[in-house]
Amino acid sequence: MRIVYLHQYFRTPAMSGGTRSYEFARRLVRNGHDVHVVTSDTESSSDARQTWRTTVESGVVVHWAAVPYRNAMSFRERISAFGQFARLAAPRAASLEQDVVFATSTPLTITLPAVYSARRRRTPMVLEVRDLWPEVPIALGALRSPLTRRAATGLEGWAYRNAAHILALSPGMAAGVRARHPDAAVTVIPNGCDRQLFADADAAGRALRDRTPWLGDRPLILYAGTLGFVNDVGYLVRMAATLRRDHPDVRIAIVGQGAETAQVRAQAAAADVLDRNLFMIDQVPKAEVVAFFGACDLAVSTVRDEPALHANSANKVFDGWAAGRPVAVNHEGWIADILRRSGAGLVLPAGDPAAAATLAGAFVSDPARTAGARAAARVVAANEFDRDLLFERFEDVLRGAVVPRQSARSAAGQTSQTAKNQP
Repeated sequence: MRIVYLHQYFRTPAMSGGTRSYEFARRLVRNGHDVHVVTSDTESSSDARQTWRTTVESGVVVHWAAVPYRNAMSFRERISAFGQFARLAAPRAASLEQDVVFATSTPLTITLPAVYSARRRRTPMVLEVRDLWPEVPIALGALRSPLTRRAATGLEGWAYRNAAHILALSPGMAAGVRARHPDAAVTVIPNGCDRQLFADADAAGRALRDRTPWLGDRPLILYAGTLGFVNDVGYLVRMAATLRRDHPDVRIAIVGQGAETAQVRAQAAAADVLDRNLFMIDQVPKAEVVAFFGACDLAVSTVRDEPALHANSANKVFDGWAAGRPVAVNHEGWIADILRRSGAGLVLPAGDPAAAATLAGAFVSDPARTAGARAAARVVAANEFDRDLLFERFEDVLRGAVVPRQSARSAAGQTSQTAKNQP
């Protein structure tokens, strides 16, 4: 197949951020497909002279548009970046040979260039939903006026109607899509565990501990990800205050950055936990974050206490399991159900960081409990969320979208030829 893969925030292991699209794209190339990714160069300057640059990443041809983007941008600036990328990506995608267009959100505006390209080339479009739209932005207060809410709902409906198939990253997201569009073809393909990438996590973790004086052999709770409004990383600061009193040896490491980095740092300083039992580290490339997961005793994923966020499929959860580490979340939903069923981590109380600190502190201080949870994490990673297993489903969805179109074209060609041959 010739696949045009649209993802505004495509990342390689040499970059920070999630690499789901990279992992799927390189596997498509490995299986003989021709893959072109259309994405944005978020680190480019706003006055970049060269609009596009092209690289080859593990056989994948990547087209980078100069569209700056930062987590610290205002809502208005983000909307502007979404629109700018859509305008640039539409003609670029349509210029490429293709049998199928695959578009992954967020943002949902990715469907604008995807549908444009699919229509111009008369190919199917498959859409991946990474967040429920517009439920999540409404719940977070990003869409407040009736006008913006109607526009978001209209874009959602238009996007789903133009999709030959929809991929959802969790059962909750799939249910949300089906509730509004019961006739949509939906398949759940969650985020995955890159077990090969994390194969040396134990050794890398030991090396990190040896060169980190504040850590050494102490228990470690890790948050590795974005520090944004939705993530409520201040929850960990409040946990740290209780841990410092009740479990003074336990360390918390926050690795990443985002719109609330300065705020979280200020909260930690005010609570007198910064650089005492809570340490903040700038974001690192995906390949380097392996050492932090390998060093930790518990990987944590936090979100604000909003029911619309319970369907999330955070990369950090699956990275923790890939490294063979227990995971904790502070929300209900499908991940919490897996944790309770498998024993591969903890479910922390959403509104009570002090109680969460008591639970997590006792857990990471108990070698027998952490060892059992580590074993369970490895089983979950291998049997339920291994990237290669999920890729097989992903490839099948793309093939399924292409085959009916090719069959229809073949039938139309045969009908035309038959008509020509008739006297």
